[in-house]
Formats: sequence, structure tokens, C-alpha cells
Amino acid sequence: MVLALSVFLVTLLFVIWQPKGLQIGTTAVVGAIAALVVGVVSYNDVLSVIDIVWDATLAFIGIIILSMILDEIGFFEWAAIKMAKLSGGNGNKMFVYILLLGALVSAFFANDGAALILTPILLAKMKYLKMKPLAIFAFLMAGGFIGDSASNPLVISNLTNIVTVGYFDIGFVEYAKNMFLPNLLSIFASIVVLWIYFRKDIPFEVDVSKLPEPASVIKNQTMFRLSWPFLALLMVGYFIGDFYNLPVSLFALGGALLFLAIAKYYKAVKPLATIKSAPWQVVWFSIGLYVVVYGLKNAGLTDVIASWIVELNAHGSTVAIIGTGFLSAFISSVMNNMPTIMIMDIAIESVGYVGNEALVYANILGSNLGPKMTPIGSLATLLWLHVLAQKGVKISWSEYMKVGLVITPPVLLVALLGLI
Repeated sequence: MVLALSVFLVTLLFVIWQPKGLQIGTTAVVGAIAALVVGVVSYNDVLSVIDIVWDATLAFIGIIILSMILDEIGFFEWAAIKMAKLSGGNGNKMFVYILLLGALVSAFFANDGAALILTPILLAKMKYLKMKPLAIFAFLMAGGFIGDSASNPLVISNLTNIVTVGYFDIGFVEYAKNMFLPNLLSIFASIVVLWIYFRKDIPFEVDVSKLPEPASVIKNQTMFRLSWPFLALLMVGYFIGDFYNLPVSLFALGGALLFLAIAKYYKAVKPLATIKSAPWQVVWFSIGLYVVVYGLKNAGLTDVIASWIVELNAHGSTVAIIGTGFLSAFISSVMNNMPTIMIMDIAIESVGYVGNEALVYANILGSNLGPKMTPIGSLATLLWLHVLAQKGVKISWSEYMKVGLVITPPVLLVALLGLI
């Protein structure tokens, strides 16, 4: 356990520190190699990890490529301006509409897509509107929070969802039905809690007349018009895939490559440049960190967690659901939600999945919302902070946690109540 924990902590330290621009994916892969060399994981363990995460990883690549193409043609910028214009200059309405936009983007393009694509667009528009620093901070923090808190409704909304669905063989439709109410409650609670927390910093009025017309930011009208029926057909494809028990990545990645080919035909993007600029470091990070944490599983961490879940179950289903959700949230906040979801899935399976299905969904909610308590909790947050830093906006750990530790618990609790 000491050796496995040491490899994990050193890897996590370098992920956070990133000395001399060392990227998170490279660090995670080096950590995985170190875990293999010192013997805390075996080659068979690496194959086991790949078997667990391959579908999620390929689906993620597809979702990100699709998001980048849509971003290139101005789809998300059009949506952001449209939402701002719909507010009529009312600052509070704009705050709520931007959160709803973030929830939609997160649902269909994953929380990481929301962090990578939507964040720079919102930042640029707020600076264009000459908002005060406190108002910009409020909108950015709220946008970053909703990206994770609303990443529950569909299998494709978060990598953690895809991993868990694959692990427990849960169908696309079955998942959506079980997560509809918890996600709705999560979005509602997020908007209410975020507004209460930031209400003094939200401007009463915003001069939206300064913004360009939504149609003016669309760079390829043909692709923009095609994107709507294409996205609708892609969603139908997910449901068809569920019926035939096909992997999510077949439609997510396959659909993205088809859309890329169409975009090339209409000269909307340069395919090689799009693929090259995709966040490949995220892929290496996911696989590498999973391998590192598998060493903790081998050292007995899952057995310890399983014993805690058994203890929670002894106090009734309500305590078990809420307790499992907050346990997952706490572990995610200190260990990152990517490895946490796998460790918790294994632990839940060991105590018996049948009859405890709600615990699986509680784990997902905890892994999706809990990470918002700390900057290292989720990959989306790390990406979000990186994007902001590139744009000259630095948010310290203390600034972040001052908000995250207050906002996250009540939102998570409300979301978990939807499973009871």
C-alpha cells in the first residue's frame, strides 16, 4: 500500500505542479510506467484497465473532435451570443441563461467539451461587454461549475458515465431514465445556489447591444445548417446502438469522423489540423492515471471502500445512497474523479450490484459533482483552469476552494435525493 500510494502521490504532485510545462498526460503515463516497474501493477492489470476504459476513451476523442468542428464553424459562439441577447440586458437572466447553455453543452458534448470550447467564448464576450472583474469571476466560476454538475443526463455527458455504464453493462436508455430526475435537480440546485452565492457580483444590467448579431459569427452557413439534423441523427444512433448493445464509441467517434469528412468537403475545416489540435494529453492522462490507481486497488483500497459501503447499507437505502455519493465526492476531490469512478465501481460490484443499482448512480453523481470542491478533482476543472491561464486569467487554489467547498455539498445532496 505504501509503495502504491507513493507512486500515486508523486504522479498527482507532478500533475498539479507541471514543472517546466510538463503536460498532465505525459506525467500520468510516466507514473503508469513507474507503477509497472516497481511491481504495484502487472501487464495483465494494464490490459484490465484498457478493457475498462477503451470505449470511454474513444468516445471522448469523438466528442471532442465533433465539438472542435462545431466550434470552428461558430456554432457555440452563435449559441453564447444568442443566449446573451435573449436576456434583454438583464444581468440575472443572462447569468441563468449562460448556466442553461453550459448544461446543454455539457449534456451533449461532455463536461470536458464545455471546459475547452465554451469557456474561452464566454470570457471573450464578457470582456467585450466590459464587465467588472468580480462579475467576470462570478460568470466564469458558475460556468465551470455547471459543466460538471450538469454532466449526468446521458452516457456521453462525462467520461465517468461511459466507464460505469460499460462496467455494469447499463443501457443508454436505462441510464437516461434513471438519471433524468437527479440531473434536473442538480441543474436547478446549481442555478439557485450559484445565484445566491454570486448575486451581489452579478450586474443588474448589461449592454448587450455591443454584441454582434448571432448570425454574423457563423463561419460556414452550410455546415451550420447541416449540424442540427446531424446531431439529431447522432442522438438517434445512440439509441439504436443501445438496442443492439453496440459500444458508445462506435457512434461518438464514427459520427465525429463522418462529420469531419463532411466539413472537409464543404471546406469548413482542415482535418489534419483539427485532429492534431485535439487534446490528446487528456487521453494519455486518463489511461495513465487509471493504471496508477489500479495499484491502489491491488494494495487493498477497494476492499476498504467496500467495507464502508457495507456499513452504509446496514443503515438503510437512504443512508447508503447519500453516503456513497458523498464518499465518492470526497475521494474524487483529493484523488481526481477519473480513477475514483473505477475504484468505486469495483468496490460496489464487490458488495453486490443487484439490488444496489442506486449506489452505482450515486457514485456517478458523487464523481461528477464532488470534484468541484478542489481544483484537482476533475479533468474538466484542470482543463478549465488551463484554458483560463492561457487567456491571462489566474484563479488560485484558495479562490477556487472558497467557492467550491461552499457550493458543492448542497447541490450534491439535492441531486442524490433524486435517487431515493
